[in-house]
Amino acid sequence: MSGHADHADHAGHSHGPGPDRSDPGPKVAAHHRAGEGNVRVPYPIGARTVSVVARHELTPRMLRLTLGGPALDGLHTYQADDHVKIVFPDPDGTLRAPVPNDHQMLDWPRPMPTTRKYTIRRYDAAARELDLDFVLHDGGVASSWAAAATVGEEVTIAGPPGALAFPHTYDSYVFAVDATGLPAVARWLAEAPPAVSAQVVVECDDPVEHDYPLPDLPDGVCIVRLVRVGDRSALADTVAEVVAELDPLPGRSFLFAAGEATDIKPLRALRRTDALITGYWKRGVAGLVD
Repeated sequence: MSGHADHADHAGHSHGPGPDRSDPGPKVAAHHRAGEGNVRVPYPIGARTVSVVARHELTPRMLRLTLGGPALDGLHTYQADDHVKIVFPDPDGTLRAPVPNDHQMLDWPRPMPTTRKYTIRRYDAAARELDLDFVLHDGGVASSWAAAATVGEEVTIAGPPGALAFPHTYDSYVFAVDATGLPAVARWLAEAPPAVSAQVVVECDDPVEHDYPLPDLPDGVCIVRLVRVGDRSALADTVAEVVAELDPLPGRSFLFAAGEATDIKPLRALRRTDALITGYWKRGVAGLVD
């Protein structure tokens, strides 16, 4: 699950050609190899109707839907937390999908249709498949749809709009996530250099969520698993301690934090490390814009 910031580059309403969206893959790869800090790399944005081709229960609270079909040809995704928007029909069943324009962007109908953003856990261009992982919870538009979705059912997705890329060259990484951030961490671990050094702190509401499948971990990666107790999160305090321990060590560190907006907000005050911090969701708020 993902609730990434609702960046303006999903839309294309009379704003001129905008940034260069051509051939983004080499640009992201170059930044991964030798860049500095966070750099936004816009992608050509498409809208696609795809089919559910498989369902996999990853944990009792996490469901993976594999989407596939020829419409995935030409999709761009090069960063571990890239996301697509799922476009849902109106209550009367009418689907008002966005339309590609001449600037490699999308024109969205007004008022906006209901959408939710989800991290691309895996994209296989040759197989024409991508995986989206859904945290299952009562009352969520996307969660309820995913729980009931059947193989063969069609769904419309838009994006990804682009990458907010950070280099693969830091001496150490710290990841601070809840269950919604696990797909991004899992993809990053799968794509990271083999000698990477990283500490991953994961806080979940239920111990079963820690059964989420991660790639085989390199020797330099360790995971701290927390279970939230009541209303208080221990995520920020634990991560602050991890970052403080890295401070006297030589080299540069990078913090990636994603999850419930209030829980990760204290991490924005850390100044010891470069960082990318995103509220994916907020308790009591539908369709958070962070």
